[in-house]
Amino acid sequence: MTDEWVAFGDEADDVPDTEFDGADDDPAAADAALAAARLEFGDIDDDLVELMRPGGEHSGLPVLAIVGRPNVGKSTLVNRMIGRREAVVEDVPGVTRDRVSYEAEWNGRRFLLIDTGGWDRKVKGMAAQIAAQAERAVNDADAVLFVVDAKVGATDTDEAVVEVLRRSGKPVLLVANKADDEAAELEATALWSLGLGEPHCVSALHGRGAGDLLDAAVALLPEQGSGLSRHGGPRRVALLGKPNVGKSSLLNALAGGDRVVVDSVAGTTVDPVDELIKLKGEWWWFVDTAGIRRRAREASGHEYYATLRTQAALDRAEVAVVLIDASEPLSEQDTRIVSMVIESGRALVIAYNKWDLTDEERRRYLEREIERDLVQVPWAPRVNISARTKRHVEKLTPALEEAIAGWETRVSTGRLNQFVKELQDANPHPLRGGRQPRILFAAQVQVGPPTFALFTTGFLEAGYRRFIERRLREEFGFVGTPIRIVMRVREKRSRRRG
Repeated sequence: MTDEWVAFGDEADDVPDTEFDGADDDPAAADAALAAARLEFGDIDDDLVELMRPGGEHSGLPVLAIVGRPNVGKSTLVNRMIGRREAVVEDVPGVTRDRVSYEAEWNGRRFLLIDTGGWDRKVKGMAAQIAAQAERAVNDADAVLFVVDAKVGATDTDEAVVEVLRRSGKPVLLVANKADDEAAELEATALWSLGLGEPHCVSALHGRGAGDLLDAAVALLPEQGSGLSRHGGPRRVALLGKPNVGKSSLLNALAGGDRVVVDSVAGTTVDPVDELIKLKGEWWWFVDTAGIRRRAREASGHEYYATLRTQAALDRAEVAVVLIDASEPLSEQDTRIVSMVIESGRALVIAYNKWDLTDEERRRYLEREIERDLVQVPWAPRVNISARTKRHVEKLTPALEEAIAGWETRVSTGRLNQFVKELQDANPHPLRGGRQPRILFAAQVQVGPPTFALFTTGFLEAGYRRFIERRLREEFGFVGTPIRIVMRVREKRSRRRG
């Protein structure tokens, strides 16, 4: 006998057989049905996988901030120190705009590394906000790496940054980046004039001197700091949407301050920005992401990498809030982002932002657009908010809690099989080739998202699987979460005749 898992894929020949009765709320009956299914299909564990939130230390991690003027290689140095290409890097100044945190480890010491935007003086508009974010990062840090371009030497801007660092009172390491050879290291000795001690010469691009720099940086950090580990503890929420839909404004509204740079220019946020926010007595990790303008394969430059970082942030989250501009017609990009959340298996809340800009006529049209374009997610909680005025922002918390509760819902094996039996008796699968596929046994094998394994005598059509999903939601809720259904189809067995 051979059998295989089928998830909306290849068909297998079906064989009529007797379904397993008696899998009701009686634990003994459920065990008997499970034992019978094991005889038919082999080893089955009805609690195969449960996605539990990872544990870990929740104590404060020391915080190391990296600051410097634009385009000295701060984000490249961050990628070198964390050992992976996560910070967005491009050979133009001003790509990093917010202060972005990454967990790092060196010689057994874990710490938070804060990347910041380029620090410049006498700037206005968005550049001034970027500089302010860098200064806040220094105030929040336990130690600072001040990065200078070894090839250019100390500039007036560098000297102005030194004054700010001295006023902060934080321990500072001077880093001479782009010291790709001995000649550049010799030129870097001129940086002694900044009064921060010996410059640590590195080449972030090639890794030269990175190990010695990490040794010196870790030595400056205390055992305990003000940073919190991202692993375990608070729930993780990703804010997604098109550019300029109001994700950063919403994060600032929730945080009660100017946590991220906000500007009317679309695409202001590039790197995912984490913020720990307390709502109604509970802590949440919110991640502001770059606006998704187009498919990753169609993007270029830092926009391409920003899209990849957004996907990575979604993969690390438990629930996604998709922001939609209520004042404009729904676009294909809005529906594509919702589909991306569903495919990732994350819980979903849809927030219609800029509600203060809508009138009665626009709201009527919006309802029609939702019925037409978002018909696949009637189960997603919906909130109407205005991040700018903070209107109804408080309604986001119960929506998030409801979505996560649905995402983690588990149905007992006995109750599930009773439901499947009643469903099949009332609405059997249509005949296929003169035969009728039957579900012999069902088990929920995963939560986050809820995943159901159906052991069947034949392939179930897509329409019947959608019917099963709809009835599962009617019976057990599953608000705010996608549902996955996989099949294990028993192939036709050859019968020996004596």
